[in-house]
Amino acid sequence: MPPPVPKPGSEKDQSAFKLFAWLWRDYLREHKLLLVGAVVLMMIEGSMLALISRLIQPMFDDVFSAGDENALYFVGFAIMGIFFVRALTSSGQRILMALIKQLAAASMRRHMLRHLMSLDSGFFQIHPPGQLIERVQGDVNVINSVWSSLLTAVSRDLVSLIGLLAVALWIDWQWTLIAIVGIPLLIMPSLLVQAYIRRRSRNAREIAGNVSTRLDEVFHGINPIKLNALETYQAQRYDKLIRKGVKASMRTSYGQAAVPALIDIMTGIGFLGVMLYGGAEIISGEKTNGEFMAFFTAMSLAFDPLRRLGLMSGQWQMAAASVERLQYVLNLHPTILSPAQPKTVPQGSPKIALENVSLDYGELPVLRGASFTAEAGKTTALVGASGAGKSTVFNVLTRLVEPSAGTVRVNDAATTEFELADLRGLFSVVTQDAALFDETLRDNILLGRNDVDEAHLKSVLDAAHVSDFLPSLIDGLDSPAGPRGSNLSGGQRQRVAIARALLRDTPILLLDEATSALDTKSEAIVQKALEKLSTGRTTLVIAHRLSTIRNADSIVVMDQGRVVDQGDHDTLMARGGIYADLHRLQFSQKESQSDA
Repeated sequence: MPPPVPKPGSEKDQSAFKLFAWLWRDYLREHKLLLVGAVVLMMIEGSMLALISRLIQPMFDDVFSAGDENALYFVGFAIMGIFFVRALTSSGQRILMALIKQLAAASMRRHMLRHLMSLDSGFFQIHPPGQLIERVQGDVNVINSVWSSLLTAVSRDLVSLIGLLAVALWIDWQWTLIAIVGIPLLIMPSLLVQAYIRRRSRNAREIAGNVSTRLDEVFHGINPIKLNALETYQAQRYDKLIRKGVKASMRTSYGQAAVPALIDIMTGIGFLGVMLYGGAEIISGEKTNGEFMAFFTAMSLAFDPLRRLGLMSGQWQMAAASVERLQYVLNLHPTILSPAQPKTVPQGSPKIALENVSLDYGELPVLRGASFTAEAGKTTALVGASGAGKSTVFNVLTRLVEPSAGTVRVNDAATTEFELADLRGLFSVVTQDAALFDETLRDNILLGRNDVDEAHLKSVLDAAHVSDFLPSLIDGLDSPAGPRGSNLSGGQRQRVAIARALLRDTPILLLDEATSALDTKSEAIVQKALEKLSTGRTTLVIAHRLSTIRNADSIVVMDQGRVVDQGDHDTLMARGGIYADLHRLQFSQKESQSDA
């Protein structure tokens, strides 16, 4: 059953401190030496501005006014040295921060992907791939950009601002108070702007996820789009999302632009006050030109770090929206878990039994007290109309979903008593739509195994009839399968999937409509490979073509989530009922097609 959708975190749950604490605990602590080095270099770089402004007074008073030649060389070489130090520390911290950002982003994405793959299958029924891709890619990019800017602001810009204000206070504390008198007036407007940016950023990130989802659906469904002439329709839907995204991003930009604009206004008012008050003191001779120029330089240089710090408040609100989206996912946990003390899985081909198993998807009952037994080492077929619950049985067996009632047993142990990985290691699955990755055929068959020698691999390829079509491929087994196996025909994909199952060599085989989409020739080849694969294994088969399961040891008949009959073909035909009706219907349709 799909899990309920929890609400995203509230605004009060987030703060810049909490963001950095979370990042430090999970992603940055392993790079602490690099981070400390970068922070030290930032602080040195930031302090250089204060030294420059401090040297302005002797430059005007001692060099320009008094004509002191010694002061000329001292000031000149000191300022040159400051710029050399600033150049080295600036480039050093940028290189270190670029490295840390890349490492942190990689760690975040690895963690997100591993966590997402650990969640129950139901989670993916209510969260489209595009939204999840945007969280792993887009939201991580936003957070990674902002935490580094936040650290730079604190380590470099805040040090610069404090140093420059210290110089300004040293020159004249009254001038400094006049210059910054308007800053307290910024607090309330800034808080309002930050709340506005947070709301708009959250909306913008949701729209970005919808855009990714739309692209994912278009590219995966390109053939149906072309066959149904839906290019214009899909382009219009995408255009609509893009326009919404532009509108949401611009609203966020409005809020971001407001904070530095407010700082500019307050700074302008402060400078006017200093000019009126300080200018009178200079005219009267109470202050020197050098003191005023040093003060003016310090406050002018303070302007840029102050604006950057102001911008950080808006950027943080954007990151907060992404943090909420990531933490929403990270706070979810799988409900289908391994037991604390798992049992050892059985050796050899086991017996499988469902005992009064029920399962609901929301308010929709899918299985209603289903019970049957699949004997060890034999083939059991599941038949019934679409929606009877056949595929759900496979999901219950492998614990992709949990029944709401009843027990599933492998031999005498419930499936919930095994380690999940061990339980799923008992099964090989071949479905109608063979899931191939955009890798080589070799990669699709080996699935990461490196313990398979070429002789064993060749025997698997021969048994699955993959060897039959390899000569027609340019690179043979190393040819790319294409996105979702698009470089192969349906029959070829099925044979690759069978080779994968043969190599996996598990005691239980699940076949879900494995030949239903194939032509007669491909079906005959694949059916021969399946017979080879199922030999000696406990095999469960879902088939609409009843002719393919006529020789099954047992046939389970399902209807609306219930098991209504079980037996071999002859027994079920003699008994009448749903199976006999389905068989007669398919037989009559085949005769009609032959006559036509």
